[in-house]
Amino acid sequence: MTAGTASARPAPSGDTIPLGQGYAGVGYVQDSKDFKPDTRRLQLSTTAVVTPSFATNPPPGIDVSHYQGTINWASVKAAGIQFAWIKATEGTSYKDSQFSANYLHAYNNNVIRGAYHFARPDASSGATQATYFANNGGAWSRDNLTLPGMLDLEGGCYGKSASAMQSWILDFYNTYKSKTGRDVVIYTSASWWNTCTGGWSGMSARSPLWVASWTSASNPTLPNGFPYATVWQYTSTGSVSGISGNVDRDRFNGDRSRLLALANNTA
Repeated sequence: MTAGTASARPAPSGDTIPLGQGYAGVGYVQDSKDFKPDTRRLQLSTTAVVTPSFATNPPPGIDVSHYQGTINWASVKAAGIQFAWIKATEGTSYKDSQFSANYLHAYNNNVIRGAYHFARPDASSGATQATYFANNGGAWSRDNLTLPGMLDLEGGCYGKSASAMQSWILDFYNTYKSKTGRDVVIYTSASWWNTCTGGWSGMSARSPLWVASWTSASNPTLPNGFPYATVWQYTSTGSVSGISGNVDRDRFNGDRSRLLALANNTA
């Protein structure tokens, strides 16, 4: 399998993202412009347990969608990539055209992979979208190679108040867990979370955080309400053998044993 030419990813804008064009990071730049992040720092006690620093050689990963075209997963694995999240669904009617191929070939090349759902909170309930996701790629099995699904939250507040958004997220979470037995991973940025949920702390004990924070700093900027991140998307312009063009690069907060614990629900 050879790498194909990736489609150009749509540039973020102030307009609603057309159905099917959502991907992890599409709203990052615009959300950062539209929203003013709350820069207050979470104060942790000296006895608080915090996961290892991202600076200590974390397992490298990527996240992909149809915008990366045909991926040579053998080359991706040979390049040292240990995990990947792959876009599966969006709203209640869209399934990514490359999902099935990416999900299968990542698995066959021993890349620990999970699926993700691009949220459309204005289109239907969280429960409806979680059901669609679980039935179209977001399922889970304990096989050393499958991560829990991810809920991609970005691209504006979709006309919802902070309390309504909190309810929508919890609705998605509860339904996804009832169908898969897993806590859904939440992907978001500090700008989006602080504005659209009011910096809600209600998910920090439920869902691992995957934070978008495109920086060369040694650690990401965290949303209020989360004491640490489990995954960090640190750039949208990465390069990996086997993928044509830019690809999002990610770091896992811990060593490979912790990555496997997340995959197998043994943490």
